[in-house]
Amino acid sequence: MATLKNAIFIMEKMFMFKKVLAEFLGTFWLTFGGCGSAVLAAAFPTLGIGFAGVALAFGLTVLTMAYAVGHISGGHFNPAVTLGLWAGGRIPASYITPYIVAQVAGAIVASAVLYSIAIGKPDFVIGGFASNGYGDLSPGHYGLSASLIIEVVATFFFLIVIMGATSPRAPGGFAPIAIGLALTLIHLIAIPVTNTSVNPARSTGPALFAGGAYIEQLWLFWLAPIAGGIIGGLVARALGAEEPSRDKPELAATPQ
Repeated sequence: MATLKNAIFIMEKMFMFKKVLAEFLGTFWLTFGGCGSAVLAAAFPTLGIGFAGVALAFGLTVLTMAYAVGHISGGHFNPAVTLGLWAGGRIPASYITPYIVAQVAGAIVASAVLYSIAIGKPDFVIGGFASNGYGDLSPGHYGLSASLIIEVVATFFFLIVIMGATSPRAPGGFAPIAIGLALTLIHLIAIPVTNTSVNPARSTGPALFAGGAYIEQLWLFWLAPIAGGIIGGLVARALGAEEPSRDKPELAATPQ
């Protein structure tokens, strides 16, 4: 009996390790691809991709990794999504801490790799390093209240899309596309206001390298996305978004 219990314990740990690793890799890719496009390519002389290119890059990171590892961990890559899906009844509370730790770690490591690449340019100036901010640190100098509102609203709708797209009544196999496009749309709207967070992990990694006031303002980009995510999860649950069926990428849930 003891041997069986030990075997079950080991299997459970391996099961969670795979999920945590998937979340680490997914958040790494999101931060590296999304923030990397902003730092390295957005204003590249004569060929810069601009806001639209950065928005598309963020959407593509989620879309590609959702297909790649979504079936392993659920493809959250975002503490606000994890907490929103818990509020929506999609995951157990026991997943919250390991997922968020992995997501933040992935974002920090990705930011470190991105920094090591960026400093290879002789005239590189770190500036905001794709960090989020309000007031003087906002791309459009939007104030605290505007930044709070847009982050809450954007993350709220992001959770609505995630839970709706992974409902059994939604077309099978297309959830990553809907979710990736939703994130692209969110960035098209919010980049001028806050540089778009909707993801506390994505905000934390770059802020640690930008330093100073960006770290001081980081609290908002934890508070607002998490609030919006939880509210979105609760509303989606009230609307009747069921757990995703087995024939879909489990973007919004993890098998129980």
